[in-house]
Order: sequence, then C-alpha cells, then structure tokens
Amino acid sequence: MADNEGFTPDGQESHRSATPIESPPPYTNSLATLNDFNSKANLTEKELALTDDPYSPFEHRDPNGASAGGALAHLLKSSLGTGILAMPMAFHNAGLAFGMAMTLIVGFLCTHCVHILVKTSHDICKDAKVSALGFAETAEKVFEYGPKGMRPYSNFAKQFVDIGLMATYYAAACVYIVFIATSFHDVINYDLKINWDVRIYIALTVIPCLLIGQIRDLKWLVPFSMMANIFIVVTFVITLYYMFDEPLVYSDKPLIAKAANIPLFFATVIFAMEGIGVVMPVENSMKKPQHFLGCPGVLNTAMITVVSLYAIIGFFGYVRFGDQVRGSITLNLPEGAWLGDTAKLLMAVAILFTFGLQFYVPNEILWRKINHKFSPEKHNITQILLRSGIILLSGGVAAAIPNLEPFISLVGAVFFSLLGIFVPSFVETVYLWPDRLGVCKWKLVKNIFLGVFSILALVAGAVASINEIIEMYSGED
Repeated sequence: MADNEGFTPDGQESHRSATPIESPPPYTNSLATLNDFNSKANLTEKELALTDDPYSPFEHRDPNGASAGGALAHLLKSSLGTGILAMPMAFHNAGLAFGMAMTLIVGFLCTHCVHILVKTSHDICKDAKVSALGFAETAEKVFEYGPKGMRPYSNFAKQFVDIGLMATYYAAACVYIVFIATSFHDVINYDLKINWDVRIYIALTVIPCLLIGQIRDLKWLVPFSMMANIFIVVTFVITLYYMFDEPLVYSDKPLIAKAANIPLFFATVIFAMEGIGVVMPVENSMKKPQHFLGCPGVLNTAMITVVSLYAIIGFFGYVRFGDQVRGSITLNLPEGAWLGDTAKLLMAVAILFTFGLQFYVPNEILWRKINHKFSPEKHNITQILLRSGIILLSGGVAAAIPNLEPFISLVGAVFFSLLGIFVPSFVETVYLWPDRLGVCKWKLVKNIFLGVFSILALVAGAVASINEIIEMYSGED
C-alpha cells in the first residue's frame, strides 16, 4: 500500500539530504486546542524555543487523545458511507474487469496520497517545531518553509485547502441528505401505499440533521461512528444475502463498459474512497500518532478493509442487478420484504449518524475564520445559528438535485479528486524540492502522474456528471 520509506515510529528525524531546509523569517508558535479542527494541537504549557535540537512532535501530543481503535473507527466511517453503496453503479459504468482492476489501483493511489500528506505533515512539524498541523496548515507551512519562490504563496495554499474542504464536505452533506431521504422514501411509500415526493422526505431528514450537526467535539462523535459501523456491517450482510440468493449471471455483463461512462466510474470511486478531510484531524487527535502510519498501522488497516469491501460490493452487486442497479445498491433490495427494508433503514440511520462527522470538518474551518468577529458571550448562539443555516441550505441544494447517481459523481469529480489526489502530491513535491525527490527525481515523476490523473478525473468526471444531470431534467420536461 502506501510507501513507508523514511518514517520512524519513535518520532525521530526522518532522513534528510545534506542541504538543510532554509528557515523562513522568525516564526512564533501560537498555541491552540484540538477543538480547533484545522489548527495546531496543544503543545504544552511550556513554550517551545526554536533551537537546532531535534524536535519530536509526538512527544507533545495530548496524552488523553484518541486511541488507535477510536481513530480506526473514525477513518473507517469516513470512507464507508454512501460511496460504497454506489460501487455497483460504478462497475456498471466501467465493466467487470476494468472496474475491478481500477478499483484496486484507485484504492492504492488514494491510500498513497493520504500517506504522503500525513508523512509530509509529520516532517514539517519537526521543522516548524509544532506538535500537529491540520490539512490546510500543513500546506501553509510547507510553502512557508519551502523554496523561496513558493513562500509568498503560503497563505494562498492554506486558503485554497480551507475553501476546498468546506466546499467538499458541504457538498457531501447534500449527498448524505439525498441518500437518507431516498431510503425512507422507498420504504415508507411502498409499505404505506402513499406517493409522497422525495423532497418531502428531504425536508423531514433535515430535522435530525439539525440536531446532530450541533455536536462540536470529535470525541462525542465516536459513539455515533461505532453505531454507524455496526449498522453498516449488518446492512452489508443483508445485501450480500440478496446478492447471492440467486445464481449470478456473468455472461451478459461487459468486461469493459463504453468509454463515455468511464469518467463517471472514476468520479464515483474517488468520491467513495476519499476521506481526506477527516484524516488530519483524526491523526491529530491520537495520543500515539506513530500508530497511524507504518505497517499495519491505522491507515493501512482501514484502507485495506475499505478497498476490499468496495471491490466485493461493486463487483457482485453489478453482477446481481446488472443494468437495473441504482445509485445505492440498497435501493435495489426487494420492496416490502422486511429484511430488505431493514437494510435500507439501517443504512439510512448509519448515514444519519455519520452526518455529524462529515459536517464537523467544514464547520470548524469556517468557525475558525469568523469567530473573532463575535464577542465570546455570543459564540454559542452564533454557532447554533450558523450550523443550522448551513444545514438548511444543504437541504435546499439536496431538494434541487434529489438524484443520487449524478450528484455523487459530480462531487467526487470536482472536489475529492482535487483535494484527495492533486493537493497531497503537490504539497509533497514542494516540501521535497529540489534535492530530496529521490533517484532520477522519481517522486517528482510520480507526483506529476498523480496531478495529471486528478485533473483528468476532475474535468472528464464533471462534464459527464453535468451532462447526465441535464439529460435527467430534460427528460422530466
């Protein structure tokens, strides 16, 4: 999976070239708490002096932080959402052989990009002598401590990642609302013989989202993640039962689908696998972050599990339901059957429980940017109103595009390909520039490939998704 070269579990300095990194102008450490999602972790009460002594960021982490098990639960839940249920549709757009091969390859690439982001963050923490950095702050410090020509762009790098994360996870929140509403719509309308529009269920779904969206501390979301994981496992078991309850027919399924549909496959898979915005805060919250990377490590354990499940659900789900497969495979389960209805409702509740974790990311970023505009005594009510307003807006967007398939592809193509693949590879390149890029600059070549792949996935996936949305609404007219 991810490349572990240069990582030392005890937090000592990784290998460096003979040429030291030239430090930027004098830098003063500012202290923050882990509640500041994209901010530095609490360093200790003792100020750290900028000296030439080796600095180990792991020694200054919160001893009461999350365990490896808790971090694994969060990471699994951030990747095991609506995306995995869309994998049969992804295979429909790719074909059996091409879909299986590309799922494994994209899974490896996503894992590698997460690894290089975390590894680069660890290294720049040593250079800046801070205990932890969020995604945006990692990008900022890499530019700040990087080549002189890049240093003026450090603030731009931070703002780019911040805005990208907010857009990504607000869009993902819209997808979650559509999924929950569609699941309840199918079960309730069929069982009660009513014909309510899915938009009514979207409006009803917003109500519990308003409550869960008010949770502001990551540790209070752990029970929700644990319960969601249990519900997802039960749903998978039921789904697998229906997938294999009849003989599977392979002969009528293409090995490679039409070329026009391939971009939709990549967009869906990238959306499904990427939990890039959750990675750094989960890693930052660990009391022993050295357990995040390495072998097996939290990251590799989570991603091997995720990719395996995605490949199995995608392959056999498409074989079972063929061209009738929907944006979520649970929506293909028999209507009116108690077991199928149970799976749909359990998955809807699991995604509802996950809403708080996904919603946590953009809100902490936004709040960090605007909290200084309000007096401390107004912080609580301001947060409540801000979170409520954003959830209502997300519900409005979901009601405007209540179709799961193109929505997932569009979000994956535009946002996750950019933040999940392009940004980590670019940040690593800047950090290693110019003389630590490996033999024949192989890391530069590798990162150029990743950047080109992400841009192609973005452009082709976005065009295909938008065309599908246009065709869908043109058909309604």
